[in-house]
Amino acid sequence: MSLVELLAQADERGLAASGLACLDRCVPLLGGDDEVLRPLWAGLVDDGEGWGEKVAKARGELASSDADADASAAVGAGAASASGADVVLLARRMLDAVPDERSGDALRAWAEVCSVSALRIHQLLDPLDAGGEDSVADCRAGRTEGASHLVAAELRRQVVVLELLAQHGAAGVRQALGVATEGRRVLRAVVSRRARGAGR
Repeated sequence: MSLVELLAQADERGLAASGLACLDRCVPLLGGDDEVLRPLWAGLVDDGEGWGEKVAKARGELASSDADADASAAVGAGAASASGADVVLLARRMLDAVPDERSGDALRAWAEVCSVSALRIHQLLDPLDAGGEDSVADCRAGRTEGASHLVAAELRRQVVVLELLAQHGAAGVRQALGVATEGRRVLRAVVSRRARGAGR
C-alpha cells in the first residue's frame, strides 16, 4: 500500500503520529532539543487532552530565530543544489502547521504537509538526488524508481509509522517514536557531514 493510501485510511491518532514523527526527525534543523516534542508523543496515548497547550510549549521552545540561522548555515554552506534556508523553511512550515486541536480534518492536512515537507527536506539534503517536487509526489504514490537512498529511507519510515499505528493503535506509539528517533539521528549525521564538507 502506498503512503498516500495509508494516510487516507489513517485515524486521528495515526495522522497525529505521522505528522509528529516527520517533525521530530527534522528537529535538528530547528536547533531543537531531542526531547522537545516528547510531551506531544506522550499525549498520543490518551484522548488528546492538553494537546493545544503542549503544541504552544513546543513552538515556544523552537521559536529561536538564532537557532534557525545556525541550522541554515550548517546545512546550506557550500551546497550547490539547495540552500540551507530552504531546508529550514520546510521544517519551520511543519512546526507552524501543527493544529491547535487534535481533530480529524486539521490533523489530516498537517500530516500531508509534514509528509511532503520531510521527503523534500531529505531530497534537498542528498547531493545525489536531482529530483524535484514531482518525484516526491511519485514516491508518495508508490512509484519509487530513481529515488535516492535518503528519500527512500524517509519514505520507509513514514510508511512504518502509519502501519504501526494502524495495527497497534496507542500501543504502537512507542515503536513509532523509536522510528522517529532513528530518523533524527540520520538527519543530524547528514547535516554534520555537510557542515564538515563545507568547512574544508
